[in-house]
Amino acid sequence: MIRWWIFMLQLTELFVTSVVHLLYGFYIFSTAVAGDLSQAWSEGFFKPAVKEEVTRGTTTTTTNADDLPPIVLIHGIFGFGKGRLGGLSYFAGAEKKDERVLVPDLGSLTSIFDRARELFYYLKGGQVDYGEEHSKACGHSQFGHIYKEGHYPKWDEDHPIHFVGHSAGAQVVRVLQQMLADKAFKDYENTSENWVLSITSLSGAFNGTTRTYLDGMQPEDGKTLKSICLLQLCRVGVIIYDWLDIPWLKTYYNFGFDHFNMTWKKMGVWGLVDCLLGNAGPFASGDWILPDLTIQGSMQLNCHIQTFPDTYYFSYATKRTRKIMGITVPSSILGIHPLLFIRVLQMSQWRHPPDIPPPYKGYRDEDWEDNDGAMNTVSMTHPRLPVEHPNRFIQNDSECQPLQPGIWYYKLVEGDHILFIVNRERAGVQFDVIYDSIFERCRKHVFRKSPQTLPNEAHH
Repeated sequence: MIRWWIFMLQLTELFVTSVVHLLYGFYIFSTAVAGDLSQAWSEGFFKPAVKEEVTRGTTTTTTNADDLPPIVLIHGIFGFGKGRLGGLSYFAGAEKKDERVLVPDLGSLTSIFDRARELFYYLKGGQVDYGEEHSKACGHSQFGHIYKEGHYPKWDEDHPIHFVGHSAGAQVVRVLQQMLADKAFKDYENTSENWVLSITSLSGAFNGTTRTYLDGMQPEDGKTLKSICLLQLCRVGVIIYDWLDIPWLKTYYNFGFDHFNMTWKKMGVWGLVDCLLGNAGPFASGDWILPDLTIQGSMQLNCHIQTFPDTYYFSYATKRTRKIMGITVPSSILGIHPLLFIRVLQMSQWRHPPDIPPPYKGYRDEDWEDNDGAMNTVSMTHPRLPVEHPNRFIQNDSECQPLQPGIWYYKLVEGDHILFIVNRERAGVQFDVIYDSIFERCRKHVFRKSPQTLPNEAHH
């Protein structure tokens, strides 16, 4: 009887969580559509006046924005880049704060490895090459999207880039930097870790999250899914979405699994059945994002990723919990997004199953209680598993100036996992304070040779 009640309670929780996620997804999608329709209406009926700009002669020398190293914003899980979801901005318009910002669209559910490969070719240009060995092992095509022109083709050690990654996006950049150091791209023998000038992490997924187990990953191995869980519903939905292959819908939003060829044209009905049964596709091979976000998967990635001595690292770790009488609970009700509130509570109370070996030696549940509804705070500060990387906690930016490369400077921010994205008004003043400090740090405090001259900034 007790087991039956527990089962019913779990089904109720799954139903509520699924409805909340579906409603939020519909809200994002409808917001994007409404924004596009509004823009089309305005452009159709109200033609903007063309203003003539008069350039007056000056005696000062300025630097063109194209000469600045780009700041590349990398989205997280279920995210999207410029050109997806119409005019909606994943980073809530933060890209408009600087003259030279790129927002690539990477696979929203593809693995960290695949996204790192896509990011390289997005910047350099050419056809995405996932690597022969990896592609065969994971059962997908070796080659993917073709970028006729790279968004920063001159990218090299003399023209390095600043990266800002949200959530899983931060880990994507770390994997990419290691690939550059390992010269892992065919026909690019001169790559090095110094192609990356700085990495800034926003709620970065460095050491995994216990939320993956709440959503359905098995804590035994961090790879397989429970039979009934939120991720199973997600898996089925994604497979059907890709199989239907509706062109306008895929153009508007894409999960990124095109290289798995899961469309009805290429695999037919029996191929769909095979994928749904878990015998084929990314969810069968494990080449998707969730296994990389478990503690075990993150440790496996971190075993091969270094913190490099000439790169600057900065991290913002978010937290929406506090302790009351020794118990970790959500720090507020109204301050946490409805999408995340249940998970903040669940993650603060999650306990590793006692009959399963812990993911690493010295694991303690209490270390993982503080969270932001998606990531555990302990995981976001800096890479620490299986080996802790050089790090320093700071409260104010002035404490780390001048910045030293090769050290993860990190700050704790009171906020949930979507503080930095989608809804700028919700974050309020904090949004501008954080992004202004990020762009100022990239432009004025991070350089290898000499400080850069900003556009319209006079030489003295």
